[in-house]
Amino acid sequence: MRVYVPLTLSRLAEVHKAGELGPAPLTAYAVTPALREWVASDDIEELEYAALGQAAAASLRLIAGEPGAAPRRVVLAADVPDGALEQGASESGLGEVRVGGVLGLKKVAAVHVDSGDAEGDVASAVAAVAAGGQGDGDGVEDHELLWFATQEISGLIG
Repeated sequence: MRVYVPLTLSRLAEVHKAGELGPAPLTAYAVTPALREWVASDDIEELEYAALGQAAAASLRLIAGEPGAAPRRVVLAADVPDGALEQGASESGLGEVRVGGVLGLKKVAAVHVDSGDAEGDVASAVAAVAAGGQGDGDGVEDHELLWFATQEISGLIG
C-alpha cells in the first residue's frame, strides 16, 4: 500500500541521517474507504493525489508546531505491506492511518516538497494554522508539491 508521511525539512534531514523514519507508530495518509467516499472516484491516481494532499495539510501543522521550521511542505511517499498498518488504524483525519514499525528509506518511493516559490504562501498558511485555522485559502493550494527521488534528499536538505 502506498502511504504518504508528512514531515518538515528538518525532520527529513534527521530521517536522511538515520536512514529510517521512526519511532512507530507513524502517522501517514493513504487511500482509505473514507477517502474513497470523500473523493467519489475509482481513479487510483486521483485517490492517491487526495491522500498526498491530506499529508501536505498535515505537514503544515507540523511546520506550525516547529519554531523556525522552513516554510516548505514535505511528504514522503512509501510503499508498505498492508500488514504494516496497525489494527484499527486511525480515522481521526480523512485518509489517516498508522504505520507500525520503523520505515526504512529503502521503502520510500519519492519525496514531495514545495519549491522555494511557495514559501510565502506556505508561511501564510502556517500562520493561519497556528492561529487555529486550517491553512487553506492562503494561496498554498495553488502550489503543487515537486517530486524528488530519494537520491536527491541531500540536495533538498543541504
